Amino acid sequence: MILIGNIIWLIFGGFVTGAGYIIGGIGICLTIVGIPFGVETIKLGIASMSPFGREIVEDDNPNSTLKIVLNVIWIFLFGWEIAMAHLVLAALFAISLIGLPFAEQHIKLVAIALFPFGRDLRKVR
Repeated sequence: MILIGNIIWLIFGGFVTGAGYIIGGIGICLTIVGIPFGVETIKLGIASMSPFGREIVEDDNPNSTLKIVLNVIWIFLFGWEIAMAHLVLAALFAISLIGLPFAEQHIKLVAIALFPFGRDLRKVR
């Protein structure tokens, strides 16, 4: 079921979304100051390519001072727009019964889009 969900996800927009995040992350990495944000954007792009069968996992120290400051900067610069896009898509998918699993994946991506530093989307074991 996870494989079928990820294939449908990729066909209907997941590949384009993930590629956009990765290309944007590479663009952000061109500046030295933007490298941490670019790495997180690329990580978000890889996570958005196949969200089925993954869960949000916190790093060893997700609430360190540096990660909190970077998350606050992220929210003001990029995060709120990305989170709103995933939230709107989740609402659109939740209208139909067939779209509920896809809405759930978008809700999962909202959490990563708001606070990417110190959190990751990893495979469920």
